[in-house]
Amino acid sequence: MESRTVPLDVAPAPDEAAAQVTERPDELTGRLADQLLGLSRRLHRAQRRLMEPIGVTPAQSRLLRVLSHCSEPPRMADVAQRLEVVPRAVTTLVDALEAGGLVRRVPDPHNRRVIRIELRDEGARVLMELRQARRTAAADLLAPLDDGQRAALTALLAVLDEEEPHPARG
Repeated sequence: MESRTVPLDVAPAPDEAAAQVTERPDELTGRLADQLLGLSRRLHRAQRRLMEPIGVTPAQSRLLRVLSHCSEPPRMADVAQRLEVVPRAVTTLVDALEAGGLVRRVPDPHNRRVIRIELRDEGARVLMELRQARRTAAADLLAPLDDGQRAALTALLAVLDEEEPHPARG
């Protein structure tokens, strides 16, 4: 088993370190998994609460983020692949977003059978509101941490983030 050195500025307090020494590695990993899952759920609940007045669901928000990262309007099939959902799910999401004036279907200039999804100006504006809602939710969750602790947590999470690809960020 490989061990890593934790910098002093992110090392646990002495009483926390003592508690960790008594736990076996698999117990510590299980506890960490539970903590991460709990924090993720809290963050998602807070985001949903802040997104509700905007009128966009989390799934619709993910679709808007995918569109914002595309250099040209993507095909529905491409969006489904990036979101890791079936194409029918994308159709339902696009229908709702199109009804709200946030996206529009446009014909592919090279293949008339292909439909692409374009982010409208209103969709870009709503996406900015959604980003602010996510940041507010995260700020609330991270409020107990000082700037140094936030920086240390960011560095630790970056190590873990290197291992997993993320098709849709934002």
